[in-house]
Amino acid sequence: MKASLKTKLEQLLERYVDLGALLSDSGVIADQDAFRNYSKEYAEIEPVVFCYRQYEQTQAELDEARAMAADTDPEIRAMAEDELGSLNEKIEQLDAELQTLLLPKDPNDSHNVFLEIRAGTGGDEAALFAGDLLRMYQRFAETQGWKAEILTERSGDHGGYKEIISRIEGKNVFGLLKFESGAHRVQRVPQTESQGRIHTSACTVAVMPEVEALDEVEIDRNDLRVDTYRASGAGGQHINKTDSAVRLTHIPTGIVVECQDERSQHKNKARALSLLQAKIMSQAQQKQDDAQAAERRNLVGSGDRSEKIRTYNFPDGRVTDHRINLTLHRLSQTMAGDLAPIIDQLVQEHQADLLSSLGSETDA
Repeated sequence: MKASLKTKLEQLLERYVDLGALLSDSGVIADQDAFRNYSKEYAEIEPVVFCYRQYEQTQAELDEARAMAADTDPEIRAMAEDELGSLNEKIEQLDAELQTLLLPKDPNDSHNVFLEIRAGTGGDEAALFAGDLLRMYQRFAETQGWKAEILTERSGDHGGYKEIISRIEGKNVFGLLKFESGAHRVQRVPQTESQGRIHTSACTVAVMPEVEALDEVEIDRNDLRVDTYRASGAGGQHINKTDSAVRLTHIPTGIVVECQDERSQHKNKARALSLLQAKIMSQAQQKQDDAQAAERRNLVGSGDRSEKIRTYNFPDGRVTDHRINLTLHRLSQTMAGDLAPIIDQLVQEHQADLLSSLGSETDA
């Protein structure tokens, strides 16, 4: 283990002990905000501390086994040699686990998300594909125990959606879905195609973390235009009797959001405001990402987000994620919501990149 890594772990262990004492302090217990913040930090550090203690214990056993391997008694040496192999393997596993646990956390990983799907090139077929993608994500959400709801939609002329925005709530939603943002391409024979020709269509997917605290993105109410109107679509008689749907326009950025899911105008306005905050934050993040990308474009290529990230090829029954050169011949399972084999690989690749960066920093 690198000395810099060990130093960091010792500091975390010391902080863990301090937090334990603070959480037992009557003054801290009486202060709910302080107690909540310390409890959160304690819970975040705890897995690292447990793993580090296990590493230290294994390291001590390994040192003991090495000493036994130098013993004059051949039976003791043989026993030590048997232990050395398993202990070395265990120490390598724990070292790798510690490095992963120490990776910088994305503060948005635990957030709920707004999932936006827009039909791109391909006309009616793109709109149908947008519907397929929505169902794919809804089924994946079900497997994760998440809750998904539709906020606003624009139906396609012959089915599917020109645009649809869904809110997904649950554990680690953004952490798993954040790699889905980008252009998704489909290759298949449309039902309307009489010659059996394969058509290529595309949709764009945007996954935006929901802003948890209203003050994270400040919006001046004077910068907002609020329009109310009667919601359209399913909902019974009530939906056409009141102006419950809300459209918000953020004048400085030109961002427009709508929500007509709830029967209450106040609830729709609150949801629309939350979506607007997420879009403003996403736009600011995009500007920052673009600035960083411009600096490294000459080294790693454009990395333009408009480039396709994934292709769903129906004739061959395969799905390809172009970012990590992953091709799986399990398209039907993927469209049925089994995204784990793809998402797991994307997360692992991302962690490998972070580990590489962490290694560079500790070497410096």
